[in-house]
Amino acid sequence: MKVDPAAAMSALLDGFLSKLYTDFNVAFPCEVLSFDESKKTASVRPLIRTGTDDPAMIQAVPGLGFRLKPKDGGEAVEYVPEYKKGDVVYVVVADREIRNGLAGKVATPDTARQHDSNDAVIVGIFPASFS
Repeated sequence: MKVDPAAAMSALLDGFLSKLYTDFNVAFPCEVLSFDESKKTASVRPLIRTGTDDPAMIQAVPGLGFRLKPKDGGEAVEYVPEYKKGDVVYVVVADREIRNGLAGKVATPDTARQHDSNDAVIVGIFPASFS
């Protein structure tokens, strides 16, 4: 049996790109499974399946807080995240590991990971979760 080198290379590249895109996370909706009030972090489950198995839970995902000031003046008001079990949230994944940067100083990451769901941040709650 003769092997077609172009077909073999095409199959190899297709497999490589498929694996690359499966492991490349940017943003996705998640369901909140639990929320740690003191740490302001949540355990979430992605709601988009990218393979044959259900997506794995992501633990200790920080939620963003906000400091907002009325445009017509007044003092800024700080808002901290609050999530309920079952909330549907939008999660964004950082380009690099974020753990060392959360202290507010320039830091070198401990790992070389990129676009990994372990570096996810909750940026908001979808309106359907509000009652």
